[in-house]
Amino acid sequence: MNRGSVDELISRAETPLFWVGAFTVASLALWLLYRLLTGFRIWILGNGQLLTPKLGKWAVVTGATDGIGKSYAEELARRGFSMMLISRSQEKLDDVARSLEDQFKVETRTIAVDFGRLDIYSKIEEGLANLEIGVLVNNVGVSYRYPEYYLQIPDLNDFITNMINVNMTSVCQMTRLVLPKMVERSKGVILNISSASGMYPVPLLTVYSATKAFVDFFSRGLHEEYRRQGILVQSVLPFFVATKMTRIRKPTLDKPTPERYVAAELNTVGLQSQTNGYFPHAVMGWVTTRLVPSSIVIFLGARMNRLQRTGYLRRKKQWEQNNGASRKTE
Repeated sequence: MNRGSVDELISRAETPLFWVGAFTVASLALWLLYRLLTGFRIWILGNGQLLTPKLGKWAVVTGATDGIGKSYAEELARRGFSMMLISRSQEKLDDVARSLEDQFKVETRTIAVDFGRLDIYSKIEEGLANLEIGVLVNNVGVSYRYPEYYLQIPDLNDFITNMINVNMTSVCQMTRLVLPKMVERSKGVILNISSASGMYPVPLLTVYSATKAFVDFFSRGLHEEYRRQGILVQSVLPFFVATKMTRIRKPTLDKPTPERYVAAELNTVGLQSQTNGYFPHAVMGWVTTRLVPSSIVIFLGARMNRLQRTGYLRRKKQWEQNNGASRKTE
């Protein structure tokens, strides 16, 4: 092929290549603009006016006496919902109920049950009878005392049963009790509190991670089943929040207080069926699921949890030695 033929071929290709490049750049620009506008709509404007008693007079929160669950109860009461609080300790339930009544002048009711058991749902069903429930927050959950290899978890059989009952069965059963009346009225919101640990496997917290993945899949599937009937089901996947469960005492930008987290998360209801709930957590979620290969995320998670396990067992051994020495001197 002579030089003239090559120049002619290049000349013919210039125009199509120009339009391919222009289309690619325009598509990327439009995609970026869409993402920026979507982010602005979710994280700046929000959808905070959606959750009002117009959905139904009552809001139900499980695991309502501490941490994120208590903050959901407080925020929903502030918005005017009457509150049904469900947790294990009647004493703590009474304290939270009294606080909500004093602060927000709302009606409260309580049900004390252990979600580790399976014989509790007839009692809950009786307590929820004839209530117009607009919002259900499935928050109750348990985790590991410390990261541990599966076969070395103390009382493994009971551990498995309890974690499945609390983290998974409670979500399904509470939804079974509340959803039918929501469907009848064609309105209602169900918030299922999963965890960022459900976004990918977390070694040494494997069972917890798996139960939270279940909550995420259950929520997204249910949302698609019932959204056309006016029901919003949202999967909420927080990273670390400064609560008793996480043992984080000092809040930071990426580890907010439960109050700050819940206020941000409720603004995403109706805008995202799956959410990290808080802008810094959304950035972390994007990095760990889209930018970094999952194999690296799993490896780093395992490494971090091995270090935490070693530290916990070292402190436990030291405490046992000190306790044993003090008994000998008595």
